[in-house]
Amino acid sequence: MPATAADRLLHDHCRPGHPHLVDDRVSVCFEVCPPGSRGEISERDARRVGMARRLTAARLRYCGLEALVDDAKLIVSELVTNAIQHGSGAQVTFTMTVRGGFLNLAVHDGTPCRPVVRNAPDDAECGRGLFLVDCLASAHGGAWGTSDDGTTTWCCLAVPGGQS
Repeated sequence: MPATAADRLLHDHCRPGHPHLVDDRVSVCFEVCPPGSRGEISERDARRVGMARRLTAARLRYCGLEALVDDAKLIVSELVTNAIQHGSGAQVTFTMTVRGGFLNLAVHDGTPCRPVVRNAPDDAECGRGLFLVDCLASAHGGAWGTSDDGTTTWCCLAVPGGQS
């Protein structure tokens, strides 16, 4: 089976701008463009969201945690997209750790504000991301929140069978 770009990123931790793998932690930092006037993100930043999803899936498969892949990809997509759309920083750092029976996902954007779960109308095309994150975290025996200074949004999911 040929290696995917995410698989190569997962194991290529010596070059600047590539994920850094330290034991059970993967972290990648990337520059982002300011959001458009209507909160739209650039095509390049949309590709960054996709890269974070692929990296998540590759790492979880590598760790034998296939059962978490779909839900973790959705969570990562929402957290990274929120950081790009609502953050005021020029870069975003995504970190994933598997430790102590939990998968920890964190997105740091350097913006000191706390995201809020919204009540989106039934016909709204956006605004449900954090609601989904909350539901998925609860379904997996986990939680989500922000760092004390509001610059990092995180989510943890219990690993099936307590693997770590």
